[in-house]
Amino acid sequence: MFKILVVEDDAVISSLTIDYLRKWQFEAQAITDFDNVLSEFLAFKPDLVLLDINLPIYDGYYWCQKIRDISKVPIIFVSSRNSNMDLVMAMNMGGDDFVDKPFSFEVLIAKINALLRRTYDYTLENSQVIEHNGLLLNLENNTVFVDDQSITLSKNEYQLLYLLMKNSGKILSREKLLRALWDDTRFVDDNTLTVNITRLRKKLQAAGLENFIETKVGQGYVIN
Repeated sequence: MFKILVVEDDAVISSLTIDYLRKWQFEAQAITDFDNVLSEFLAFKPDLVLLDINLPIYDGYYWCQKIRDISKVPIIFVSSRNSNMDLVMAMNMGGDDFVDKPFSFEVLIAKINALLRRTYDYTLENSQVIEHNGLLLNLENNTVFVDDQSITLSKNEYQLLYLLMKNSGKILSREKLLRALWDDTRFVDDNTLTVNITRLRKKLQAAGLENFIETKVGQGYVIN
């Protein structure tokens, strides 16, 4: 069970975040003494830190720097301070990701899982999230997010995206994709796959992901 430390001075947000994290089977703990964040960090030994910027006494940048002096633990800034300067500061201080307030708990969990997977290299089979180039695929509830923006996909579009992302870097043939989506391909027009791929591409492009799915002529499709 991964341990997550929540550094948030708003009691309501902190409590809701802790409850939600525990529902997802994380061991979560909130900071209680904002004068001794580093001491509580050392005592708890978290696998990931959720860190607000506006905090009593010292701000989140200060504590991020202090944590980075002694640890490479992944840190996600969670703050309403989302100017370009704040984002740059957060990354320069050693933050790994940034979530704007107000935020969706689904997006937060997706980013946590993706960052934990990248950091600790646990397999996709143990993760409820697949992440690639800013796109988050939540396997728990079949939702798709790009930079906190939800994308609505049909069942076939979602399945296509899942197969391509799960096999990132590998070319999947049209025949393999057809077999995966339709049990009996005898009654499925080959053009049906093209139509679904085209619709999926348009939705990804609308969300800012250009050329996310690449066509390999005579071979199939791949996500690099």
